[in-house]
Amino acid sequence: MPSGRRDSSITVRTRSGIAAVLEGKRGGPRSILLFAGPAIIASIAYMDPGNYATNIQAGAGYGFALLWVVLMANLIAMLFQGLSARLGIVTGSNLAELCRDHFPRPAVLAMWVVSEIAAMATDLAEFLGGAIGLALLFDMPLMSGMVVTAIVTYGILMFEARGFRPIELIIGALVAVIGLCYLIEIIIAPIAWGDAAWGMVTPQLPDAAALTIAVGIIGATVMPHAIYLHSGLTQARAPLRNEEERRKILKFSNIEVVLALAVAGMVNMAMVMMAASAFHNGHSDVAEIETAYHMLTPLLGGAAAAVFLVSLIVSGISSSVVGTMAGQMIMQGFLRIRIPVWVRRAVTMLPAFAVVAAGVNATDALVMSQVVLSIALPVPMIALVIFTGRADIMGPYVSSRLVRTLAVLGAGVVLSLNFVLLAQTFGLPIPGLAG
Repeated sequence: MPSGRRDSSITVRTRSGIAAVLEGKRGGPRSILLFAGPAIIASIAYMDPGNYATNIQAGAGYGFALLWVVLMANLIAMLFQGLSARLGIVTGSNLAELCRDHFPRPAVLAMWVVSEIAAMATDLAEFLGGAIGLALLFDMPLMSGMVVTAIVTYGILMFEARGFRPIELIIGALVAVIGLCYLIEIIIAPIAWGDAAWGMVTPQLPDAAALTIAVGIIGATVMPHAIYLHSGLTQARAPLRNEEERRKILKFSNIEVVLALAVAGMVNMAMVMMAASAFHNGHSDVAEIETAYHMLTPLLGGAAAAVFLVSLIVSGISSSVVGTMAGQMIMQGFLRIRIPVWVRRAVTMLPAFAVVAAGVNATDALVMSQVVLSIALPVPMIALVIFTGRADIMGPYVSSRLVRTLAVLGAGVVLSLNFVLLAQTFGLPIPGLAG
């Protein structure tokens, strides 16, 4: 690396700080912050615009009764993001690279195609979410909102050229904004905290329609691009000289995963609680983002409506940035090809512009993007369970029998519910969902 300004960059200082902590030369609570970043970026996938409509439907239609579903989905997400981070730290490779190295080439090409489609579907939801928020907040055409979203996300992506730390700090700040927005929302909304606590720990499905919403919450929780991305963000973030340092990094990574995904889970719960407080009594049919915004002003006031849109805009922009990063990693990992970020940004946002230009309803497009993600999800999820359970790949860090069992059960739950979601979308009869 050339000397001069680059050596004093925030990324280089972060690497040096991490090395000092691992060597025992630096300590204290602030030193833990040096290890924060990968899980925070991955957590954006659990707060993207695709979650908004489902959470609104859950709260409006069933009050606090489906909060336990959000909690269970979040626990499954913690497990798989933790496994993804572990894979990158232990092997020094990301999930896409390991797929390329260990699977037959025809399978690798098929996995890449499916993963690329998933990346575009992800970006469609995220891009549309930010554009919807801008269009509503500033009373502009949806297409204009999309142009602004494109410019802002591209501007943020330019910071990636300065190393991993600037983009981590930017995404971290955006996560904090989303969290603050929903803290404000639950302060404004009159939450029945006792009922919320009961709904969080009491599994219940009031009717078949509630099962449908539960399928939507869980079935689209673990995002394909987040699984790929997390392993890449941890694979070479800190130079490791021995196994003791690797164990320390794994410990810090596990802590970060729990904390970052806990924040994401609380944001999703806050979405449900806000919708339950505002809409459940009298407006239980609210299902679309635009409708929720227009109803919030008379019910909770203009401040609540504005904060809701700010959170949506920030969610759309930040998750679109992360989606583009994941797309880059998927292409590089499967094909050993890396294209300029502006090309990647243009390719992934073209479907969103095409959908709006064709006059497709934005909320319907969000729903269909989740269906595409459901089709693609088995690819990284099953591959992750296989690799982290192989001693020839993970060595002494292979998943324990308990972790493998939990991972298989979690994958079974998510993939089964994804199948239910797909079957329902294509009109196939599913026992328990009738009526």
